[in-house]
Amino acid sequence: MNELYNKFRSLKDKIMHILVYLALIIALIPLFSILFEVFIRGISAINLDFFIKPTPAVGEIGGIANAIQGTLITIGLASVIGVPIGIITGIFLSEYSENKLSTIIRLFNELLNGMPSIVIGLFAYVLIATVVGFSVIAASFALALIMIPIVSITTEEALKLVPASIREAAIALGMSRWKTVIFVALRTTKKTIITGILQAIARIAGESAPILVTMGYWKWWFAGLDRPVANLALDIFLFAKSPFENWIVLAWGSALILIIIILSINIVARIIMKERY
Repeated sequence: MNELYNKFRSLKDKIMHILVYLALIIALIPLFSILFEVFIRGISAINLDFFIKPTPAVGEIGGIANAIQGTLITIGLASVIGVPIGIITGIFLSEYSENKLSTIIRLFNELLNGMPSIVIGLFAYVLIATVVGFSVIAASFALALIMIPIVSITTEEALKLVPASIREAAIALGMSRWKTVIFVALRTTKKTIITGILQAIARIAGESAPILVTMGYWKWWFAGLDRPVANLALDIFLFAKSPFENWIVLAWGSALILIIIILSINIVARIIMKERY
């Protein structure tokens, strides 16, 4: 009887293993098919002109150098706005969780994290674009709003993992509370926080809806923070629906470059987390 029961358990275990691997394969098929399609169609657009020339006119040869420039500028400015605010918010939520204000901030944090990016883009448009006009500032502000809750949640959770004994030891040595947080707790969790920042950057790198609402289309080089600038995600969105063959090729090439950028950021984040643990 026991032998029959053991055989049944072994068979059930094998069946479950097969189902798990089958589910994994089914989940990976769409991912790899997308990557394969983008690579096959996008690799044909990759050449020297692709990286050094701006967006071409219809029927001409050009590249996406201005879009790469604009994407980096927009992400950089969004990070300058969003990362400090996110870290400070995360510190407050972790260190002053007993404060009544922290409950309200945490609620707004969760709402902002789950809010559609197009709604955030409309908010930035009403607040900034209607005053300054379509510009890098308006787009960066919208992307910063997307970054803040991601960085904040990561910082809060990372600080909660710091043992209380480490904080108590620092305070016992005469350090004030704010110095303990800055020089001890944050330093202990810096790799985790950096990983959260990288994940936030990877998230906003592929956003096109807020860019479309707050910056609009621009095919030239960077001309100032109060002016629009080209963007990879927006170029993909617009070029893919155009009837012009050279723009469609650029859309596939841009998609390949954007995937490589996001994939690289995620790989770096994984490496940092692996070293952390």
